[in-house]
Amino acid sequence: MQTKIPALLTKEDFTNRNDLPGWLLREYKTFHETVTDKTFPCYFGRSGELKGELRYAYISQDDWSNLPGAVAEFLTLFEDPKHKRHGLFVFVEPFESEGPLDAYRKQFWEILQYLHDMDDTEWPEQAPRDPDHYLWDFNFKGEPIFIFGNAPAYKQRRTRHLGNSMVLGFQPRRIFEGLTGTEKGGIMSREKVRDRVEKWDELPTHPDISHFGDPEHNEWKQFFIGDDVEPVKGKCPFSHKEL
Repeated sequence: MQTKIPALLTKEDFTNRNDLPGWLLREYKTFHETVTDKTFPCYFGRSGELKGELRYAYISQDDWSNLPGAVAEFLTLFEDPKHKRHGLFVFVEPFESEGPLDAYRKQFWEILQYLHDMDDTEWPEQAPRDPDHYLWDFNFKGEPIFIFGNAPAYKQRRTRHLGNSMVLGFQPRRIFEGLTGTEKGGIMSREKVRDRVEKWDELPTHPDISHFGDPEHNEWKQFFIGDDVEPVKGKCPFSHKEL
């Protein structure tokens, strides 16, 4: 019988708890050191980590059952009308040996498919089911969420390399209020972050990176970008369970 995995974790849990696996403690230490670097491109991630506003969860290679509850618990943080720009980072137990980027991309979409299949809330009626629709977004518990993958196989795009674990970042769309693609604050913030990312990665912004609502853009493609400057090709691995 497997030990019950804790759901949502806070920054303090990594020092106060004695029941967390060693691999997770090591990976969180790397994550913390990376995102709190003064030159780290994402201001919101760095600020959130320093202020203790981020939340964390983890799944092992053979048990993902903790994930739906952790994400659901995370979303309750936004019931407070004064919600902060919280982000959730889910650590995936590392492979026995590092794999190619495609292996992490495959598992990334398998994890999102599992989360969708376990969701007991109906997908919002107005939300497209087809990932090829330019307004498609991932929904869980009726909440649209931007999710992005980070993995050790990223060698050029260092901003997507946060340690030996694959790490999934969850950002509910509501935290971008006032910072959406066509709003002045959003345009300025996006340009600043992208400039910093290009300096870190020493690569141009990936061609699949855009803003939600761009009719020339497929949102799913920037969930797990390539380690290069080539657009992601092929069909989205996600399948809506109602179709």
